[in-house]
Amino acid sequence: MKTYSDAGSNTTIRERLGLRPIINVSGTMTALGASIIVPEAISAMAEMASQWVEMDDLQRSASAIVARLTGGETGFITACCASGITMAVAGAMTGTNLLAIERLPDDTEGLKSEVVIQLGHIVNYGAPIDQSIRVAGAKVIPAGTVSVTQDYHVREAINERTAAALYVVAHHTVQYGMLSLEEFCEICHAKGVPVIVDAASEYDLRSFLARGADIVVYSGHKFLSGPTSGIVTGRKDLVRAAYLQNRGVARAMKVGKESIAGTMAALEAWEKRDHAGIRRREEAALNLWKDALQGISGINAQI
Repeated sequence: MKTYSDAGSNTTIRERLGLRPIINVSGTMTALGASIIVPEAISAMAEMASQWVEMDDLQRSASAIVARLTGGETGFITACCASGITMAVAGAMTGTNLLAIERLPDDTEGLKSEVVIQLGHIVNYGAPIDQSIRVAGAKVIPAGTVSVTQDYHVREAINERTAAALYVVAHHTVQYGMLSLEEFCEICHAKGVPVIVDAASEYDLRSFLARGADIVVYSGHKFLSGPTSGIVTGRKDLVRAAYLQNRGVARAMKVGKESIAGTMAALEAWEKRDHAGIRRREEAALNLWKDALQGISGINAQI
C-alpha cells in the first residue's frame, strides 16, 4: 500500500491510503466522513493552520457569528455535537463555579446532577445519547414510556436535584406520542429547569431557541458542510457555564483553531446559500428515483 507521503504521484488520496470506493446514499453520516466540506471552510482552515491565535479571542469572534445566525445570546464552537451536549449538561450542574468544574465528573456533592429526558429520546446515534449526559457526571432520569410521554411524566421526574432537561430532535427518536418541544419547555420552565436541545443534524438554525429552548447544540459537519465540530448557542449564562467546561471534563474534547475557523466560514457560507435551490435539487433527485421505481412491478414508491 502506498502512503500519504507519495502525494507527488498521480494517484488519488483514496488510492494512496487504500480506501474502498463509497457511493453515499445515507446522507451526512459520521461513519461515512460526515460531509463534503465547502470550499470556504477549507480555505479558512488552511489559512488558520499557519497562525498563532488566542483561542478565547477566536471563540469570541465565533460567538458573534453563531449568535447572529441562531438568534442566541452567545455561542461557541466545540469538538462535536456530543461534546456540546456534555458541556451544556456540565454547565447546568456547575454554573461558573471553577472548583465545581474541576470536581466533575465523579464528585457532584452539593450540585444538582440529574437530567430528565423522554424515554423515546434515548437513542443511539453511534453512541448512546445518555452517555453524553453521564460523561458530565449527571444521572439520567427517563420520563414516560418508549411510545408515550405525558406531561405528568416529565413534571414528576423533576425534583430539587434536577440540573437540566434534554430534548432530542432527530429521526432516530420515536416520532409519535412524545411531548412537543413547546410542551416540554413549558413544563420544565415552570419548575425552573433549563432545556437543552440536541439538534445535531437539523437544518433550522433558529427555530428551537424561538420555540423555548435555553441552549441548542448543532453539528458543524452535517448540513453545514463544515469540519467536524459542534455549535453551542443560547442563553448567555448557560453558554458561558458550558464553555468553562474546557477547564474541566471538556479538556478531552477540545477543538482546534482550524476547526473553529472552518466552522465559522461554513456558517457564513450557509447564510448565503440558495436553500430553496438546494431543496429543489433534492426533490428532483428523489422524484427521479420514485419515477424509476414506480414502473417496476411489485414496488410502490412514495416520498
